[in-house]
Amino acid sequence: MTLSGLDGSLTKHVAIIGAGPAGLFAAQHLAEADVRVSLFDQRPSPARKFLMAGLGGLNLTHSEDLEVFLSRYRPAHAQLLKSVRDFPPAALRKWSAGLGQPTFEGSSGKVFPESFKASPLLRNWLKRLDQHGVTLHTNTRWHGFDEAGSVLLQKGNEPIEAQAFDAVLLALGGGSWAKLGSDGAWVSTLRDKQIDVNALLPANCGFEIAFSDHFKDRYKGTPLKKIAVSHGERRVVGDAMLDASGIEGGVIYALSADLRDAILATGAAQIEIDLKPDVSADKLASKLKRPRGKQSMSNYLRKATGLPAAAIALMREAGPLPIEADELVARIKALPLRLTAPRPIDRAISSAGGISFDEIDEHYMLSKLPGVFVAGEMLDWEAPTGGYLLQAVFATGRSAALGMNAYLQD
Repeated sequence: MTLSGLDGSLTKHVAIIGAGPAGLFAAQHLAEADVRVSLFDQRPSPARKFLMAGLGGLNLTHSEDLEVFLSRYRPAHAQLLKSVRDFPPAALRKWSAGLGQPTFEGSSGKVFPESFKASPLLRNWLKRLDQHGVTLHTNTRWHGFDEAGSVLLQKGNEPIEAQAFDAVLLALGGGSWAKLGSDGAWVSTLRDKQIDVNALLPANCGFEIAFSDHFKDRYKGTPLKKIAVSHGERRVVGDAMLDASGIEGGVIYALSADLRDAILATGAAQIEIDLKPDVSADKLASKLKRPRGKQSMSNYLRKATGLPAAAIALMREAGPLPIEADELVARIKALPLRLTAPRPIDRAISSAGGISFDEIDEHYMLSKLPGVFVAGEMLDWEAPTGGYLLQAVFATGRSAALGMNAYLQD
């Protein structure tokens, strides 16, 4: 619908469904362009997943070279990469500083607000949106569109109502962390409109391993510090966490897309763990060729190599420990583990799959639903943790907002 502005001019009115970072960022751009924005979210408060992600430190983006940065996305769709080029990490850092939250680079190149948390940034952000007249409606669920193209919205348990807008942005997130709002319920709604949506899959997730009962009981919740994990041609150094049914953590998340796809293709995937990536095989061999005496094998390994008890127990999960030094070194430097399944999508940090880029035009508008735009994790892309996820969410939210504004002008 077209509404008269306070000054008598015609003001366009848009709906944004989903008050995560993509929706909030689009709302900011549109409101600053004098568009009337109504923002709807099904949860009692906005940006719950954004806040959860910031509990351990809000990793906004990454400081590495832009071309390297762009190589982290898969599929590497040209439209997604263009959005990130148009709104690169430097621009996101400048935006954060403009909200009173300057950023800093961590030792790994990750970029954080100086407050380290998401809540101070979000408070300032919501205040700015309010100043620009953005109206936030919480506890409101989207139920699709009626035959006339109006938006079907339900406040709490009230009856579903149809509301007409000049344009609509869908920013409903992917399928992970459903309790925070991104439950993937929109997939069937859009498929009913003949829109191609690839299945949502877990990304940046842990994996199942058939550990022995002894190992499960004793070592669940135990970290593995500074290991190297290899799969195929890729090798990643970092930390992992063991639990009763498998393994997760940053070093696993970095490989999760390849591991998930391998399991989907063949039913299982194998990784090899280097438990001592900073120590050469020759140096380990020289230490392990010393007489063991009356020591147990576990004590001998612990004293000779510095391996923690969990790492030694993990070596036993691959079979009885060899006696010869060279074979022990081979087990330490390339411990094989068989992964049988990715963790469920609701336990994943993010999701893969989503709306095919073939379904949208260069402005992020759905070709089959003129006036309806999409952004963020609803689209078919994925990236590792490290700031890449949020960067693309912000960038696509901005691109969709610019596309909506151009559509409204036309």
